[in-house]
Amino acid sequence: QVQLVESGGGLVQAGASLRLSCVGTGRTFSDYAMGWFRQAPGKEREFVAAIDWSGGSSFYADSVKGRFTISRDNAKNTVYLQMNSLKPEDTAVYHCAAAFEPAGTPQFYDYWGQGTQVTVSS
Repeated sequence: QVQLVESGGGLVQAGASLRLSCVGTGRTFSDYAMGWFRQAPGKEREFVAAIDWSGGSSFYADSVKGRFTISRDNAKNTVYLQMNSLKPEDTAVYHCAAAFEPAGTPQFYDYWGQGTQVTVSS
């Protein structure tokens, strides 16, 4: 089991960059694949990116390919989401999550952070 806490969200203009962080408080962080999801008000939670337990493999939603990069530092129990060239449609609450294997659907994730708000103005 792991507890996750996100940070790094904020209000930025279109074209700006943000880096989100997600810190796991458990001792087994490296056992899990990690993912980032986002959810806008009234909309279904959407997959953004995922990374395997070692950081050697990652994949992204088509909407963020080429703009977002997921990475992890297991020594710090932290996963990151570097977001560049932000667009207004990226506005959402961003959640990190832990799973036994990387996946693009939320059903595969067992643990979730509280979320951090990202707002991108036009």
